[in-house]
Amino acid sequence: MPSLRNILEKAVSMRATDIHVCADAPLLFRMGGSLVPITKEPLSAEEARAISLEALSDDDRHDLETHLDHDLVVANPHGRFRINVGYFQGKVGAVIRVLPKHPRVLAELKLPEVVQQLARKPKGIVLVTGSTSQGKTTTLAAMVDDVNANLQRHIITIEDPIEYVHTNKLSIVRQREAGKDTRSFQEGLRAALRQDPNVILIGEMRDYETIKIALTAAETGVLVLSTLHVISVDKILERLLSYAPPSDEGNMRYLLADSLLGVIHQELLPAAGGGKRIACEVLLANDAVRNILRKRGAYQLKDVVTTGRQQGMVSMKQSIEGLLQERAITPDVAQSVLAQYS
Repeated sequence: MPSLRNILEKAVSMRATDIHVCADAPLLFRMGGSLVPITKEPLSAEEARAISLEALSDDDRHDLETHLDHDLVVANPHGRFRINVGYFQGKVGAVIRVLPKHPRVLAELKLPEVVQQLARKPKGIVLVTGSTSQGKTTTLAAMVDDVNANLQRHIITIEDPIEYVHTNKLSIVRQREAGKDTRSFQEGLRAALRQDPNVILIGEMRDYETIKIALTAAETGVLVLSTLHVISVDKILERLLSYAPPSDEGNMRYLLADSLLGVIHQELLPAAGGGKRIACEVLLANDAVRNILRKRGAYQLKDVVTTGRQQGMVSMKQSIEGLLQERAITPDVAQSVLAQYS
């Protein structure tokens, strides 16, 4: 049976992005978007459990048995890895994400220039949106790295877990992991406001209290960067309001309208030559957007993106057409994405 350490080393050498440890299936690496068997024989339930638990401390194992899932990040000489261990039909397995050693730079991601402009704003809130595994964390890390490399700022991140480790450049970057360095996103965010921040990164907007504090911070002079799970830019208001009690809906609308700088909505697509490319839609908060946010009718945000090209906005159609002209993606991939936005 291979050890977890050997599996991680092999995944890095083969440039795998994910590792699947599953009982009654071979060890699988995700490479180029496909799951590739690495072992000839399926792992037994005992082997899958042993590999999955290898990196867990006694406290981690207790948490797994209590909640039936456990997340952690491990680091070794070969790299950093985000591990989720859980029960699947009564058997323990794991999914492991191979994390880059350093944040990507914005130029590598080939995002629109307006993304860099948003990252360097002095105050307000920028949301990176999309469904799961669309590169949102990678984009946020690249935005933080851009600020870190080019401006003298105090940057505080609150994450769960910390995926990208930043080193100080022109800025000071202080990273806090919820549950380890601070008890929760809310407590970490409240503390950050007392720590002379210029930029606060919140790994995810996941509850009403965090959202409210973040919007207030953005309105009062801090640049806030965060992610939100939505399927399109016109759903941001609906998603944020879903966390708020009915009595506070109006207040949240006005806070968002006053503090929002922009939304970067991402789709991570298979590239024609291998790897991945980001297609993105960019909404910038102008007077029309603020009026829409204060009232009902968020579906109109899509129309604003379409007509706001001269202001730097980018529609998904425009982004996909650019990737096609570059021959970065295939027509089939383009068509499958555009069908969702028609």
